[in-house]
Amino acid sequence: MRTSAMIRMLLAGTITVLVLYLGHRMVESRFHKNLRFLVDDTVGTPRRSDPKLLGYKCGLAEACPEKHFAFRLLSGAANIVGPKICLEDQIIMSSVKNNVGRGMNIAVVNGMTGELTITKSVDLWGGDVNDLIIFLKSIQHGSIVMIASFDDAASKLNDEARNMLMELGSSFIGNLGFRDSWVFVGAKGIRMKSPFERHIKNNKETNKYEGWPELIELEGCVPQKVE
Repeated sequence: MRTSAMIRMLLAGTITVLVLYLGHRMVESRFHKNLRFLVDDTVGTPRRSDPKLLGYKCGLAEACPEKHFAFRLLSGAANIVGPKICLEDQIIMSSVKNNVGRGMNIAVVNGMTGELTITKSVDLWGGDVNDLIIFLKSIQHGSIVMIASFDDAASKLNDEARNMLMELGSSFIGNLGFRDSWVFVGAKGIRMKSPFERHIKNNKETNKYEGWPELIELEGCVPQKVE
């Protein structure tokens, strides 16, 4: 009897230890999972900064119709994080590609094929506005023009440059001021105002960053040029 009682006690003790161990492991695992969730808000959620996780080009919520090009633009954040331009699921301008800078960041695209023609960054704080004017004049008729601001894209602008950007379809370029956030998609030879444009004024009462408004995002489907 004593032997049977001892065996039962040993089994009960072993089961108790095993249950406590497994319970501890489950709590520990759940704790680490929750901790990871707290410190990394991308866990379990597709990041909009990673287009391929959403399945549509450039991270769009739905696919573009035929004969349209998918795009997504992000302006710079203050003077720290550079802008980004995506076209047809390809990042064509970004800090990683080392082809963005203070001022206006411009990508010119063939309106018929969607192929990238050229990119250019124009410093409109310490640079020369004539660099922008010369570049805008060189753009071929029918080209799609994509622009994202970074830091300050307005200080050196003059009436000639603003008028040329207005001719590309901009509605807000006349009001673009010091350190405003601005993103825009237009075209050379467009006959109407572009529907693809966003603008946030630099306002110390509403700025998200100290001295700068929040970055802005613009996405959509720009129609292919048809001859």
